[in-house]
Amino acid sequence: MSKYSKDFKLEVIHHYLSGKEGFTATAKRYGVKFTYVRTWVHAFKIHGQKSLTKAYTHDPSAFKLVVLKAMAQDQLSINQAAAHFNIASPSTISVWQRLYNEGGITALEPKPKGRPPMSKRSEIQALLAKPSEQLTHEELLLKSHYLEVENAYFKKARSLSSAKVLGKQEQVQVVTELRQQYPLQTILGIANMARSVYYYQLSASAKVDPYLDAKTQIGAIYHRHKGCYGYRRVHLELSNQQRYLNPKTVQKLMGQLGLKSLVRPKRYQSYKGGIGKVAPNLLERNFAASKPNQKWVTDVTEFNIKGERVYLSPILDLYNQEIISYEIADRPQISSVMQMLQSAFKQLGPKDKPMLHSDQGWQYQMGLYQQALHQQGITQSMSRKGNCLDNAVMENWFGIMKTEFFYQKKFETIESFKAGLEEYIHYYNHDRIKQKLKGLSPVNYRTQSLVLT
Repeated sequence: MSKYSKDFKLEVIHHYLSGKEGFTATAKRYGVKFTYVRTWVHAFKIHGQKSLTKAYTHDPSAFKLVVLKAMAQDQLSINQAAAHFNIASPSTISVWQRLYNEGGITALEPKPKGRPPMSKRSEIQALLAKPSEQLTHEELLLKSHYLEVENAYFKKARSLSSAKVLGKQEQVQVVTELRQQYPLQTILGIANMARSVYYYQLSASAKVDPYLDAKTQIGAIYHRHKGCYGYRRVHLELSNQQRYLNPKTVQKLMGQLGLKSLVRPKRYQSYKGGIGKVAPNLLERNFAASKPNQKWVTDVTEFNIKGERVYLSPILDLYNQEIISYEIADRPQISSVMQMLQSAFKQLGPKDKPMLHSDQGWQYQMGLYQQALHQQGITQSMSRKGNCLDNAVMENWFGIMKTEFFYQKKFETIESFKAGLEEYIHYYNHDRIKQKLKGLSPVNYRTQSLVLT
């Protein structure tokens, strides 16, 4: 609008103020834009003749900030703001808006001549360090604005996370929310984040996670089995559900979800010495079996429930690691072991003559126990003295059971513990898949093998 002289503008203004025509008709009569006429008139009403003699100057950044804040608070248009503050060219305000949104108040400052100035962050830090009484009016406005943004940033950060240091994605979330109110460059300076880093993280967060459905499925499997599955068995279960992923991918996704198989504590051990006849170690750590009821292993383990002892005596088939028989008792007595044997004998066919391996526990050295095995045609085998590895599969099962069941719950009564233990053994036999069994549960593996034969 600088191409129009003072006299011309004054003539247009007086014509409009005479009331003969409105803005549109006046603009058409004089061949100027409608917005020009409106801006000249509004400025003249506020500032009189001074509005026609405004010379171009480099307005201080504080003045530009005042103009922009007035526009936001009073909902002024660019032309209204130009008239109110006697700015000759309204388009100048558009430039200020763009610079402020991109770089904050420092971007509103004119580029100085001579040597390069301090970096923006150093300049702000120096300004904050100075006492308020030593600052000019413009510097006070700048300092107040920076502190306002800083306060908003940390308030938003605290509402998002209690962590002292936010992650990159959390920082991006805070910056993105605040940039609707404050200039991006100022917020990034407070967050100590480069602009390129911000846009990279923003782009990364916008991408759809290709493993989102897989993560949901993994979480469901993990929690359904109460945290007992590691990535190998989760991988097998995913395959059973027709989702095929690399095992290492499953391991990585579980790490991202914070899901980890529980650590397995060592089981309780006890040994009372030789009190009867000890059988030789016929199993010799050959834990492989080619068919059901070929090789069995057994042992006794102890539980402490509210200061009371409970004992579990199971028999495990080495073919599919199924618990084929068990007894739960309040005392370590031979009668419970014999009941376990009688239940196991019912699982045998006419031609089944398994080997039954145990440690050198006192129960297995007793004549009553050995006689029952002999009558059934079962060969007895025992681990070497003090060598738990000779019965490693049974020991391993106790570790699994205690990790997945016993250590995960607090039992108020003996009855609730026994009921829970029976439920777990059923779950182990029928539902819990094993990698060594081709992703099947022990019962399913045995059933499948019988069908194939």
